[in-house]
Amino acid sequence: MFPVELRGTRAQTLMWAHEHEVEPAALQQLRTIAQLEWVYGVRVMPDVHLGKGATVGSVIAMKDAVAPAAVGVDIGCGMEAVLTSLTAADLPDSLHSLRSRIEAAVPVGFSAHDDPVNVNRLNAEVFGQRAAGTTLRAGWERFWKGFDALDPAVAPRESKAHKQMGTLGGGNHFVEVCLDTEQRVWILLHSGSRNIGKELAERHMAVARTLPHNVDLPDRDLAVFLSGTPEMDSYRRDLTWAQEYAARNRAVMLALVCQAVSAEFDGLAVRFETPISCHHNYVAEEVIDGMPMLVTRKGAVRAGAGDLALIPGSMGTRSYVVRGKGNPASFQSASHGAGRRMSRNAAKRQFTVADLVAQTEGVESRKDAGVIDEIPAAYKDIDQVIAAQEDLVDIVATLRQVLCVKG
Repeated sequence: MFPVELRGTRAQTLMWAHEHEVEPAALQQLRTIAQLEWVYGVRVMPDVHLGKGATVGSVIAMKDAVAPAAVGVDIGCGMEAVLTSLTAADLPDSLHSLRSRIEAAVPVGFSAHDDPVNVNRLNAEVFGQRAAGTTLRAGWERFWKGFDALDPAVAPRESKAHKQMGTLGGGNHFVEVCLDTEQRVWILLHSGSRNIGKELAERHMAVARTLPHNVDLPDRDLAVFLSGTPEMDSYRRDLTWAQEYAARNRAVMLALVCQAVSAEFDGLAVRFETPISCHHNYVAEEVIDGMPMLVTRKGAVRAGAGDLALIPGSMGTRSYVVRGKGNPASFQSASHGAGRRMSRNAAKRQFTVADLVAQTEGVESRKDAGVIDEIPAAYKDIDQVIAAQEDLVDIVATLRQVLCVKG
């Protein structure tokens, strides 16, 4: 059944969704970016929806060029998950205490830690010597030394960046405790590069719009950098650093949550398996049809043969651990989640707190007006999204949320 080809594009655009299922504005956005002379091909995931500049749920292969909007402002946004030794039988009837403990450990929304997290102590306390040198502590000093090379405009943000390391943010970012079909407990979280990634992205987007080769673009938000230019070099340098910040942010946050879980179940000596981590807003150098390309995934994960990835649903539904099949037709990609079916403002107009309570029944979570825009009905059906990409991924585990923390 899939993929289907989107009509009216210059570069081949293959979709794992039917045209009638995609909002017209998103289809037009896809056609616009496929017109760019640097674009080799576009692949569209089943969670596709309208984004700023480039469509969420799109994979774009460019020859010697990158459009910052095709990455997005939350550079390196992605997922992290770990299987624990806990089972459903270990969980109490009420998870409110555990949620409170997690919320105390991980700042949410615009909040940050009062002082930077001590990753040396955290790594040893949570994961022990088995993971020492392979997770949090590895390359820590080298990474932070790279801050000095970033765009000078973000220099005053270094202290804030340190304190936001290991924080959640808001919107669709979350920390969840889930059960798989074997009743094993998983920890799952979603976050990105926080304010520092956003500032770097917006800075470079502004620079791209001023470049002469972008003057006549149909959408100035699709301004590109070209290989071999100082502007591209600067963007790639800052992008690479921000992608690493996002990955480290999730690793620190996961360790904090694991620490909270261990404290909550102090008598059970909780153990944690090797974490699974994946970006879904990023750039990678890859070979497409035998040619080197710069591939941007905005709301999409790499699904190379054997790659483990995480595809979350909305709060109150299901999430999936998957293994990629390496399908070249999709540029070895898969969806990053369920994908929104309506805007945040539309969700706030349509639904009430009572609707939120009903749709998140059985999940320990916020149930107030501040998170109505994250109500499950504002998202596409995650099971349909997974079914549409059966040629892209195999399901490793199906997770059901029992606790959700949101900013």
